[in-house]
Amino acid sequence: MAMKPLARYGSLANFVQLTRSLRLDPNLLMRSVGLDPGGVAVQDRWVPAEAIIELLELTADQAHKPDLGLRLAELRRLSHLGPLSLVLREEPDVRSALTLLARHERMYNESLRTLVTVHDGVADIRVELDVGHPIADRQSTDLAVGVLFSLIRELAGDSWRPLSVSFAHPPPEDDTTARRIFGGLARYHRDFNGLTVAEADLDRPVSQSDPQLREYSRRILSELDPGAAPSTTVRTRELVEMLLPTGRCTVDQVASSLGVDRRTVHRRLAAEGASYSSVVDDTRAALAEHLVAAQRYSFTDVAMMLGFSSPSNFSRWFRGRFDCTPRQWRTARAARSPDSPPHGDLPLD
Repeated sequence: MAMKPLARYGSLANFVQLTRSLRLDPNLLMRSVGLDPGGVAVQDRWVPAEAIIELLELTADQAHKPDLGLRLAELRRLSHLGPLSLVLREEPDVRSALTLLARHERMYNESLRTLVTVHDGVADIRVELDVGHPIADRQSTDLAVGVLFSLIRELAGDSWRPLSVSFAHPPPEDDTTARRIFGGLARYHRDFNGLTVAEADLDRPVSQSDPQLREYSRRILSELDPGAAPSTTVRTRELVEMLLPTGRCTVDQVASSLGVDRRTVHRRLAAEGASYSSVVDDTRAALAEHLVAAQRYSFTDVAMMLGFSSPSNFSRWFRGRFDCTPRQWRTARAARSPDSPPHGDLPLD
């Protein structure tokens, strides 16, 4: 059974700001599709791609803004791709940058595919979304096409324009946003979503490229993305980290997010030398080291963020894991950082 594709929270860059400007509550919207609002600040955390697609459709409907995806695309910059953006900027030309983007796009969205086909001096750059079954995805498609347009223009220079911008869906009743972004080049009822450009544009030099940095930046990328899809252990750990504060961190919930049943999760973790309980315990331990040391969190808050039913349960677990109490751990860490401000939390030992 194939696992559902995941996407990083970075896919929602600027979502909070945009929804608030539309007088909507982003936290309520995110919770309604099973996403943790607190996780949006952690751009590299993985979540089900389908949830992000559903979120954008829901938001567009509640805001009565059928151009929501394009509005979000307007706010994006190349830098929102994280480390990948640093490498793309150093590629010699647009063709090389697109090739690299297509090869490594799973670093931020496993449901997205970018395909380039060339015929008679014209290139189609297609974007496709696939979560394994049909789903309403107009907003995510508009976002992907808009981001692709902005990305190429940022690489090739502001003077660059495509021959046309294609959408498979019908035209909107109000195309103001599309005209503002694409300058009247949008075409609808086409057989693909993406851009059509002159093949010569693929050979445009990247405006910010520095040949001396290219080898260095590619080496960074190879270290960040060794070419293999995330293991089940990695996927599970990232989902556990997201689910712990919600009180819904169960193997059934993780399995549902991954698009498999619980037995498949257990089997795949075992094949990688792990178990669900060990992943949860190790994830809690990694988070606890930072949360307990941080003076701004009470131990009650930490217990809740780590998914414990009570502070006393958290304290017993912590003592068993670290051979000291949370208070002793915090005191030891504070002693190493003399400038750390005092905290008025009650002892938990």
